[in-house]
Amino acid sequence: MKNTLTTQEVAARFNELAKQEKWFEIQDELFAENVKSVDPEHSPYFGYAEGKAAVRKKGEDFVSRIKEVHSLYTGEPVVTGNHFAVVREKDFTVEPHGRIRIHQIMLYEVKDGQIVLEQFFY
Repeated sequence: MKNTLTTQEVAARFNELAKQEKWFEIQDELFAENVKSVDPEHSPYFGYAEGKAAVRKKGEDFVSRIKEVHSLYTGEPVVTGNHFAVVREKDFTVEPHGRIRIHQIMLYEVKDGQIVLEQFFY
């Protein structure tokens, strides 16, 4: 039986992969099967997804519409209890929106060593 990762360990691995822009690897490795992905209610870019496959499709659909990346930044995770938060700044050109800049706080909840919730504030 493998040891369950702590929230600190999940956040550290998340950070290692995020710094390399390996977002799908983060999903594969750290997300629970029942993960939920929540964006602001009236976001023109993203919606709600539940379940590992649906969350992946949400990401793939968006990535497929990126025409140009101007800049990306991911901050260091801040960990407390079973949550960690990360600053993320993106500047890119996306169909059909054109060039957009998103400055967000990404909040993650960890349970039993896996991410069960990602919630984005922007």
